[in-house]
Amino acid sequence: MTCTIAQAEQLLDRAPRDGADGPSGPALAAALRQSGLLAECLDLAHQPSDPLRLLDALARVGRVNLSAGRIFEGHVNAVKLLHLHGGPLEAVRQGLLHGIWGADGPDPARLEGGTLRGQKLFASGADVLDRMIVTARSDRGLHLLMFTRDQLAGRLFPGEWQVSGMKATASGRCDLEGLALADAVQLGAPDAYMTEPHFHGGVWRYAAVQLGAMRALTAMTADQLTARSQQDAPLQAMRLHRMITACETARLWLAQAACRVERDGAMPADAEASILARLVTAEEAVALLAVMDQALGAASFATAHPADRVRRDLGLYLRQAGPDALALASVTRILADPALRARWIG
Repeated sequence: MTCTIAQAEQLLDRAPRDGADGPSGPALAAALRQSGLLAECLDLAHQPSDPLRLLDALARVGRVNLSAGRIFEGHVNAVKLLHLHGGPLEAVRQGLLHGIWGADGPDPARLEGGTLRGQKLFASGADVLDRMIVTARSDRGLHLLMFTRDQLAGRLFPGEWQVSGMKATASGRCDLEGLALADAVQLGAPDAYMTEPHFHGGVWRYAAVQLGAMRALTAMTADQLTARSQQDAPLQAMRLHRMITACETARLWLAQAACRVERDGAMPADAEASILARLVTAEEAVALLAVMDQALGAASFATAHPADRVRRDLGLYLRQAGPDALALASVTRILADPALRARWIG
């Protein structure tokens, strides 16, 4: 496994800069496929023997490229859902790239009889995924439906993803209008997707990708301060110290969450550890970005500067998915449940 992660790091680092903002989604996906890391997720994505291996894989891919990390995390999420709900795993063994699209827009995805209506937004990897799991509502609840890329031909619009960060994820729109339910692979019963600790409990995983970007920015800052002979300047040393502690604070919270949520026998209440870890990671990342800007100054805002894309990518990624609502709901649950209150407040 360690070798596979190292191979993924090397291949991602060498991916051709064929996009307007570095490697494109297809270049990143090709590197992930070639590394063998996608197939490794058969064992890595669901109840791994050592959950810290999964944390390490997510963080290391995210450190090389945050868009690649987002696509890889989506694959991990999808493979876990296949495990949980008895879905087909042969395509995973073959190294095909999976993902899940849950975000709705003004025309939400829904089932009317045996026909799908509506669209999905923020469909990360719309230009590269081989298997797509989408959520759609009916009067019976929320359904998980898997389609192949061929089935969605002409329905994917990655070019509509016009943002300043995470450009290579091509998180465009997917039009589901008129698709037959009979053509989809249905995963689990309605609302099974919402079962804890696997629903909110999974948010630690994308925070682990964000930790990788935090480490990348910390390394860039350390290298540049050393190159300027500023590493011993008191204010600069204090800034670098704050970045280091931000990374380690996030890592400790994420390690706790991974070991709680990914273990055999995890309980619904364990999801709270994941939610809190995701929120702490975001807070530490925001602090890290502010300190980095002070340390590196205006030069790091040049588009050619190595920190510029990572800053933009991380700034956007931290907005996923509704952190304010997540925090409010978490506090409400902790205050209402004596066991949760005892665990998190004492």
